[in-house]
Amino acid sequence: MEYMFFGLLLVIVFVLITTIIDKLNKLENRMKNIKITLDQIAKVVEVPEHPINDELRKLLREGKEIQAIREVRTGLDLSFLEAKQYVDVLKM
Repeated sequence: MEYMFFGLLLVIVFVLITTIIDKLNKLENRMKNIKITLDQIAKVVEVPEHPINDELRKLLREGKEIQAIREVRTGLDLSFLEAKQYVDVLKM
């Protein structure tokens, strides 16, 4: 009887975790789509770039990518991964 209860509990936990992961993936995809839309709108209405971008490009020209990532993290309050992605987009 205890094994049946334990097995049922494991199945419920597995289903809950799977559902949560699925919802998070869907939210992440929505966020990506929203970002693409916002970028397109910003181009149409000619929203100026963030002022930090000029400094970041200068650091990148000097080969100081790590310092550029640090500047993005502190200036824009982003995680390391987000800051790295931000700098990578500027390198293009």
